[in-house]
Amino acid sequence: MANLHRYIPMTEQDRTDMLSAIGAASIEELFRDIPEEIRYRGTLPVSPALDELSLLAHMKELAGRNAASDSYTSFLGAGIYDHHIPVVIQHLISRSEFYTAYTPYQPEISQGELQAIFEFQSYICELTGMAVANASMYDGVTALSEAGALAAGATKRKQLVISRTVHPEARQMFGTMARGLGLEIIEVGYANGVTDLDALQAAVSANTAAVLIQSPNFFGALEDLAAIEPIIHGVKGLLVVSTNPITMGLLKPPGRLGADIVVGDAQPLGIPQSLGGPTCGFFAVAEPLMRRMPGRIVGQTTDKDGKRGFVLTLQAREQHIRREKATSNICSNQALLALCASIYLSTMGKTGLRETAGLNLQKAHYASNEIARQQGITLPFSAPFFNEFVIQLPAGTSVKDINSKLLKDGFLGGYDLGLAYPELGGHMLIAVTEKRTKAEIDAFAGRLGELADDSDA
Repeated sequence: MANLHRYIPMTEQDRTDMLSAIGAASIEELFRDIPEEIRYRGTLPVSPALDELSLLAHMKELAGRNAASDSYTSFLGAGIYDHHIPVVIQHLISRSEFYTAYTPYQPEISQGELQAIFEFQSYICELTGMAVANASMYDGVTALSEAGALAAGATKRKQLVISRTVHPEARQMFGTMARGLGLEIIEVGYANGVTDLDALQAAVSANTAAVLIQSPNFFGALEDLAAIEPIIHGVKGLLVVSTNPITMGLLKPPGRLGADIVVGDAQPLGIPQSLGGPTCGFFAVAEPLMRRMPGRIVGQTTDKDGKRGFVLTLQAREQHIRREKATSNICSNQALLALCASIYLSTMGKTGLRETAGLNLQKAHYASNEIARQQGITLPFSAPFFNEFVIQLPAGTSVKDINSKLLKDGFLGGYDLGLAYPELGGHMLIAVTEKRTKAEIDAFAGRLGELADDSDA
């Protein structure tokens, strides 16, 4: 009968037996080492114990309060995107050998998991144009921070230059990492939605370990990597590029534009939004840097009989080597979500990825043209963009109020840029993916125009 329960309830007898087994007279005795003065003696503001039917109904009601993209038309991006997820992905990752797999320390019983990771690494190398990729990172933000740490260690320099067009959360995480390692961060401003190249040139010096760029950047604009590359390589520093993997269906990969480290988030590759995470970061480097990569790498080899096999290799983390020689304390990888990305790429193929990237590009540009036609709305930046772009609402308009009204009409509006860029109050970041139809885009543009006109009046 236990299989009928979603969880196994604990009886009073179970509680008594467990306390007896550990030699405790009561639950209270388990906490005797916690000083009385810091214990919480009140009643937590939660509901009383519920039976299973009531609990399921309660949780369903709570979940129903979420404004998710399955019930709203989403034009919200800013790092997490509403892309199509092929149904085969959920079917395959739900297989127990993947769903329950843990760290593959024993290659002789982990060949399937190791092969899946190896294939993810191979896909990332093909996409980014880099020589070596690791088994994945926690997310794109973590990957960028680790790239900065790697650059500082490889060049023996303490200064890192990062553009303000990099995702604000990534820059925050980057700052936390830098403080811990005693690194200096210089932020460079933007012009027309992309990194100010004159300011970048002035900031870079012989003390600079790396320049960190995001392209497409947080504003959705494409950075001129070919112009940035000689600025940092001229002082023998490293170029770190964070990118959206979907764009590789159309654009020349950063590795072919001189990048030394390419990172990003694999969320667009078949990974659900899940209200913000978890996601999966990727990390790829040029060959001279491969022994400094964080995390783990799966390698291909042959056994004593000449059969192909897979093993963990080049693990430069503190669990495996002397701590003072470790390049990172990252101790895991997002194997299940990396598998999502691999299944997505194998399902879509080169043609599918190219078509998806093209749809993102075309639909976003169609949307930008339709929105720019609305009274009082302008496009403040003219730099080329992929599937996100910035709009400016009439002076004095509250993006928060506009989004609240859009929500009532069934739309998830764009990101309020004033939250992270005080100088961009009244600006909204709009994302348009392949899922958006012409009817949805037209309806959104029209309603946005009505609300902007009302606020202007």
